[in-house]
Amino acid sequence: MPAPAAPLRALRNRSLATLGPVAAGALLLAACGGGATGDDAPAGNSASRAALHSHIHGLGVDPADGTLYVATHEGVFTPDDAGNPRLVGTRKDDFMGFTVAGAGTFLASGHPAPGSGEPGNHGLIRSTDAGKTWKSASLQGEADFHSLDHAKGVIYGYDSTAGVLRMSEDGKSWQDRARLQALDFAVNPADPDQVAATTADGVARSTDGGARFAPGDGPGMEFLSWAAPDALFGVDFTGALSVSTDGGAGWTKTGTVPGGQPQALTAVDATHILAATQDGVYESKDGGRTFTKRLSVTNGDHH
Repeated sequence: MPAPAAPLRALRNRSLATLGPVAAGALLLAACGGGATGDDAPAGNSASRAALHSHIHGLGVDPADGTLYVATHEGVFTPDDAGNPRLVGTRKDDFMGFTVAGAGTFLASGHPAPGSGEPGNHGLIRSTDAGKTWKSASLQGEADFHSLDHAKGVIYGYDSTAGVLRMSEDGKSWQDRARLQALDFAVNPADPDQVAATTADGVARSTDGGARFAPGDGPGMEFLSWAAPDALFGVDFTGALSVSTDGGAGWTKTGTVPGGQPQALTAVDATHILAATQDGVYESKDGGRTFTKRLSVTNGDHH
């Protein structure tokens, strides 16, 4: 497939008639407000909590201590003891692709903060101190990974600058895999050769490390997260969360994430789900049947 002319996030704001390979059918279902089900009451006293004022691009939990991390347009945040968003470190970069690769080890991409003097695209950056500091790993100034995932030491990134899925075994040298227009992708944590991607026609699947994808089919998804071999989660434009036990061939709805159109999805395991929507970061510990708000968000607009 040809490379996308513009990032898919920006294309959402165009008319459906001009969307082309973007999932136009799913966009018709997009919801910006109520109608969500589940428990959206924040833990603790919501009146005393501050809100996060930024669009969210990624979520993760550090396995070292269970801390929640939220990658945004203006830095990486975590809830403090009172449940208010606290900036991690000092960098207020636009963190796009973001994934927790191990205890205290994060991988990300995106763009430096204005005035930094750094190249416009980070390529792949890595933190080994839970997001306090970051170092360039590869492709600085070249790649803009809007989605990142990993399995068994293999890193995948969807490079929006070329509309290509890339793969690396060391985070330094990369192989170009398939060219496709996808909003998100996920890798089987037990088998890095199995990759699923969101497309205009549904979820497309690859069994050869993303070199080739079968045509997309099934329900349209906006974001994917593969928690276990038999637990691939997907959320659509309305916030409906579904799970596939067969790598994306069949889907079963588990619940609905409150708060409007999703911004990010991470399945920590088969029961622990994190999702960001227009009004907050929500957490489920029962496989997506019910949700509790972890952080409030006041700026749900896409950047």
